[in-house]
Amino acid sequence: MIRRTAPAATLLALLTLVAGPAAGPAAGATMPPNPYAGPDGTWNMHGDAGASDTTPFEGPGAHPSPAQPVPLPAVCPTILSGSDGMVQALCTEYLDRAPSLYLLDPTTLLPVARHHLSAGALLGGVYAYVDHESRLVTVDGSGSLLWLAHSKSWRGWSIEVEREVPVSLPDGDAVATVGPGYDANVWFATARGRAGFVTPGGDVVITSLGGGDEKVANSISSAPSGVAVTTDHATYLLRAGRDGDAVRTVWRQPYDRGEARKPGQLSHGSGSTPTFFGERTGADLVVITDNAAPRENLLVYRARDGREVCRLPILTEESSGTENSPVAWGSSVFIASTYGYPYPAQATEDAGESVPAEANFAGGMERIDVDERSGTCASVWRNEVPSAAVPRLSRGEDVLYTVTRRGSGTTWRLARIDPADGQILSETFLGLGPLANTLQMVGTILPDRTLLQGTLAGLVAVRP
Repeated sequence: MIRRTAPAATLLALLTLVAGPAAGPAAGATMPPNPYAGPDGTWNMHGDAGASDTTPFEGPGAHPSPAQPVPLPAVCPTILSGSDGMVQALCTEYLDRAPSLYLLDPTTLLPVARHHLSAGALLGGVYAYVDHESRLVTVDGSGSLLWLAHSKSWRGWSIEVEREVPVSLPDGDAVATVGPGYDANVWFATARGRAGFVTPGGDVVITSLGGGDEKVANSISSAPSGVAVTTDHATYLLRAGRDGDAVRTVWRQPYDRGEARKPGQLSHGSGSTPTFFGERTGADLVVITDNAAPRENLLVYRARDGREVCRLPILTEESSGTENSPVAWGSSVFIASTYGYPYPAQATEDAGESVPAEANFAGGMERIDVDERSGTCASVWRNEVPSAAVPRLSRGEDVLYTVTRRGSGTTWRLARIDPADGQILSETFLGLGPLANTLQMVGTILPDRTLLQGTLAGLVAVRP
């Protein structure tokens, strides 16, 4: 339900009566596909190079088949697919907390191959992606970048390390995220605030961001203009130097990181992967959320030079905190609150104490429209949906998909939300109890409209 009691929501309701119902998101330009990545919508956790959390594919719709659990002995936050259609799930194993790549048959969703990776300094795995040759690009515990290829022979399916490039880092540091640049380099960022790239020839170039006092806890994104990285202090746009032997900072924008981590967040700083969006090119702007208290701000920058376009306090004082990447398309941005979300203790063991120490999961989502020409951000709607997964905007269906968490985490449902007004269109039962917890992980929609959502017990599939 849309809030009716808060003054801002009351004003919004009055304006709606005068101006009529809110329209859906303005049609956005599509950023050119990254030639070194798989098909948009399925090749990385956030859907595309710009981390828009959108997909061109329709989802399972209002009346899908019953949800199909796919049990695995692991938590599966990263579920991807390349041009060959095989499903690749990078999951964190229960036994040793190390990542494994599971290759799943797209029809039966049964595992047909598994490749176990060595554990590293980071809990579980890292942000990974599928490249233009359907290989999963990730990192193992030794610090090497790996290209994992799969193939089928008379013995069945197998996964092999096709390429390996060591990345030397000081003790205590580890690569946290990898992604393809439009410049043919594979870019990465580390937990201790370093960033760099691996050239096609295998050379490794690294720089330290913020003088070595910053950390990276989220993914990176890319556009033809460069690679965006948000640390726990600032957002950067990076490019390779003219000779390809240095990392060049095009711009840096610091933000208010607050006094401490908020409950329901995994680091002391922004919970955002920087997201490219815009009406002209699909990458005109970059958006993040900060960690200001009591209310976080939506921060929008001009991609070419980092100039701030606008900022706006988001959600309410009771719910203004998010660990999730913004969903952005055209001129619209969608934010889901994670304030108070009860993550497992080990997920936040290196993130410092939260202030306050604990809070109830508040829930709530908000849509903000950005007008670059006037330099303004305006709230369009705010609801109370208890979103337990990173929302995904189906551009083909014009629907936001997320998961609702109700009854103190006992019931989980796939929800379809109207992006025009924030109302729930339908909900589909996913599961009961703690093993069905979706832990704010993002769902992936395949070209056949199947939605795959990671859970504490593997994943669950919802088919049309």
